[in-house]
Formats: sequence, structure tokens, C-alpha cells
Amino acid sequence: MNKVRLTKEFKFEMAHALDGYDGSCRFIHGHSYEMWVTVIGTPIAGKTNPKQGMVIDFGDLKKIVRNEITDPLDHALMLNRNTVSPDLKDSHERFSNIIFVDYQPTSENMLIDFAARLKPLLPENVKLFSLKLRETITSYAEWFADDNAE
Repeated sequence: MNKVRLTKEFKFEMAHALDGYDGSCRFIHGHSYEMWVTVIGTPIAGKTNPKQGMVIDFGDLKKIVRNEITDPLDHALMLNRNTVSPDLKDSHERFSNIIFVDYQPTSENMLIDFAARLKPLLPENVKLFSLKLRETITSYAEWFADDNAE
């Protein structure tokens, strides 16, 4: 059976801060993120199946990624819960969208998190192949399943 890769692009706006970092990224700042999600699988067989010939419907992939990642993170502030002062945690009510994570919110760590979230949500015949997250016009991080085989 032939394997085919599909890629869907997503965009979201998000702020973060890298606590303890020795540069200006230690301050709260935002990015216009672009993310490419690539999956791999065998096209669906069966002439009566309305999705015959598709690895996954682009609309289904879009729903998974939007529900799990882009919608919750869009216009959010992501902070490492382990380095945030208790005062900010308690003032969460004053802000509409702060996301606390258990890691330093770098592009690299976000991709590891996103991969872990997406893999179990994909149909059985579809595997996550790679993720690419562009933070700025000249900088991006990539995650590949083959590099992380268990």
C-alpha cells in the first residue's frame, strides 16, 4: 500500500515569556505563530466510502488541531507554572486567557507538547509525521516522529 503525507497549515497569535532567560524574551512578548501539521497514512479504500482516496479529510484534521491547540492558544499568554509568582496565579481571574504549562514555553517544548496531544486524537490509520512551528519570519522549530520513535 502506498503511503501519502498530508500537511495542513495553521496560524495563531500568542504571547509568552521565558522566565530566567538571559535576553529580552524573558519579558512577555507575542508572536504570530505559523504551524504546519503533517500526517502520514494509506488512502482510504472502498469505492462506496465517501472519503475514498483520502488519508484523512483535511476538515477532520483541521477540527482536531483547532480544538486541541490553535483555538485554546490563540490570543493567550503562555507561562511556565513552575516559575510564575503566586500573585499572578491568583490574579488569573483578571485575565481572560492565561495558559499555564509545566515547561519553559519555547517553540521546541511547545512542539513536544503538541505532538503528545495530537497523536492519540488521530484516526488509527493516520500517524503524526511532523510538526513545524514558525515563531518569527526567520526562526522555526521542527518535530519529526522518526526522530522520536520509542
